[in-house]
Amino acid sequence: MDIKIIEDKNNVLIKRRELKFEVTFEGPTPTRMDVKNKMAALLNVPLELVVIQRMKNDFGRQLVNGYAKIYEDPARMKQVEKDHIIERNKLPEAPEEKAEAAEE
Repeated sequence: MDIKIIEDKNNVLIKRRELKFEVTFEGPTPTRMDVKNKMAALLNVPLELVVIQRMKNDFGRQLVNGYAKIYEDPARMKQVEKDHIIERNKLPEAPEEKAEAAEE
C-alpha cells in the first residue's frame, strides 16, 4: 500500500492540516485504520490526531482517493469534528481492556 499526498493545506483558523491523498494497493481495499496508521507514520504525527474524513474507491481499480485532517490537539478535534466522524476514526480498544470492561 502506497500513499501519495496530492494536496497539503494548512488551515490556521481551525488549527489543522487538510490533506487530499491517493492510496494504491493490491488485494482487498485497505481499511480506514490501515490508511490512518500508514499516514501517521508517513507524516510523523500522533495517530489519535489523524481523522480520515472520506475514502472513495472506484469499482475495478486498485486506487482510493481520500481526504484527511490532522489536528494540532485532541481538544480542538472534538470541538470541530462531528460525533459520527470521531466515532468512525476511534482507535480500537486493546483486547485486555475489553475483557476488564466485561468483567465489571
